[in-house]
Amino acid sequence: MRASRLCAALMVVGLVGLAASAAPLRVLFMHHSTGGNLLREGEVREGLTVLGYEAWDHGYNDEGLADASGRPTGVSFNVPDDNTNPDGWAAVFAGRDDASRAAFAWMLAYDVIVFKSCFPASNITDEEMAANYRSWYLEIRAAVDGHPDHLFIAFTPPPLVPNETSPENAARARAWATYLASDEYVGGRANLAVFDLFSLLADDAGVLRVEYRSDAWDSHPNALANRTIGPLLVAAVDAAIARWRGGS
Repeated sequence: MRASRLCAALMVVGLVGLAASAAPLRVLFMHHSTGGNLLREGEVREGLTVLGYEAWDHGYNDEGLADASGRPTGVSFNVPDDNTNPDGWAAVFAGRDDASRAAFAWMLAYDVIVFKSCFPASNITDEEMAANYRSWYLEIRAAVDGHPDHLFIAFTPPPLVPNETSPENAARARAWATYLASDEYVGGRANLAVFDLFSLLADDAGVLRVEYRSDAWDSHPNALANRTIGPLLVAAVDAAIARWRGGS
């Protein structure tokens, strides 16, 4: 009798362990307006949910965190200065101050962290600024190396409309996206991936494609762009998770 009870207890423990291991991965999308539009109009949350993931997201600080059903939680990570440009992300990942460390700790509560800068980051005005971008993202990569139990997916910033950039700045933005999405940057890391949003949205001149523009002065990609890119993002996140779980 005692042996049968022990076997039954071990079976219960085993089933509990199995259920825990089968818990869905939690994906966190850190974004501002462009990312929020992509999430909604591209049905990114719905796509990830179908694949068995929980898709959470955090917008501007005053919007805060939404849960896997899209409901606001009332929680804000308070990203310092709401800065999600490359320098802002470098500060958060490197933990430059208490507020940055706190924001990063919130992010690390999730299995997969997707983060992006918005289109102003594509206005790279000179080579010094481009060099700073590289330096900041190397800091980010160093932080990623310290957390192999998390998957990080960076975005290349979306391109600008012609009225908000110049040919020289657009060329630098393309070069930045090419570098960030390259093997030189990712370096074979299983827990680091890059979604090249810039290249999916840009034309040959490095500006937002005509069919993806809302108007001549607004660099937010339109609904057609988001409907087109959304499923590609879902597939890319799923592929990055599979590669991370495989360890190579």
